[in-house]
Amino acid sequence: MVEHKTVSQTLGQVRPEENICFCAFRGYIFYPMDTRFLGSLVTVIECGSIAEAARRLGVTPAAIKQRVRAVEAEVGATLLVRSGRVVRPTAAAAALLDRARAVIEGVRDLTSIGAGDSLRGEIRLFAMQTALSGLVPDILSRLSVDHPQIGVRIFRGSSVEAYQKVFTGDVDAAITSEPSFAIPKSFQWVVLREEPFVVLTPAHIRTRDPFKVLEQEPFIRLDRNVYAGRMIDTYLRRKGIEVKQIYELDGLEAIAIMVDRGLGVTLLPDWAPPWPAGLSLRKLRVPDPTLKRITGLLWQRASLRAGLIQALLETARKALASPARNTPRPRAP
Repeated sequence: MVEHKTVSQTLGQVRPEENICFCAFRGYIFYPMDTRFLGSLVTVIECGSIAEAARRLGVTPAAIKQRVRAVEAEVGATLLVRSGRVVRPTAAAAALLDRARAVIEGVRDLTSIGAGDSLRGEIRLFAMQTALSGLVPDILSRLSVDHPQIGVRIFRGSSVEAYQKVFTGDVDAAITSEPSFAIPKSFQWVVLREEPFVVLTPAHIRTRDPFKVLEQEPFIRLDRNVYAGRMIDTYLRRKGIEVKQIYELDGLEAIAIMVDRGLGVTLLPDWAPPWPAGLSLRKLRVPDPTLKRITGLLWQRASLRAGLIQALLETARKALASPARNTPRPRAP
């Protein structure tokens, strides 16, 4: 006889250290609580806002409130409290949050298994900022046409976060720069783009020698906590170039704007357009073909969504090879 259990009963039996897999869900019928309701609760907690959760999920705030109330009625406890403009989880919600996420991921895995060879489901995609603005829009635009049944949920962060997010299973794949360490064989890494490094200067600086510019002008450094920042630091040390650093930050676009405002010069990868509009910059190419940032797609070979990720990869290759991507950028001398 099949045992019927509600989500709240399931949550009570799931231990945090367990991985939810197909066998863990045999015999469970999620009634009367829809797992979307549980997902809505988790999203509200992550956002700290009912309105933002509604925006992300494409429903009304009233629908979110109704779903949360249904979960509260099922577990028999208040799960959210308002603190000013922010919604915070109660102790009861905090206690079940990890288990709720495990249940949602387990159901998601079941969907991928059930889909079999069909390209249908959702990919959680991590992207560093320049990839998010320069590569991801073209990829998603093509994916929505070629594979309309594949959904993508986007997460943004720095390159150093990407590997850990994929490793822990927080995301399915990441578009990021190549790590500075050897990628384990359990991961798949495919190159999407190679970007040479350039010295950016305000347009009024006429010096054409990139090394002299770096030594003579105030220097705005890319954060050494990100992979490209570490590459820059290693290169400057190897070349014996002593810079007059004034700022260090993570944000290529912000640095480019600071250079445009005449605050200094910088050394950055020549990232994919679009760049911020209205900049008056000069690009000096570094005469070293080995100095380049490599951007690619990273995922675990054993991922249950490997088929979806492969479709994403193929779509990315087509999108990035399109001539329509050749839009103007700051000119090089």
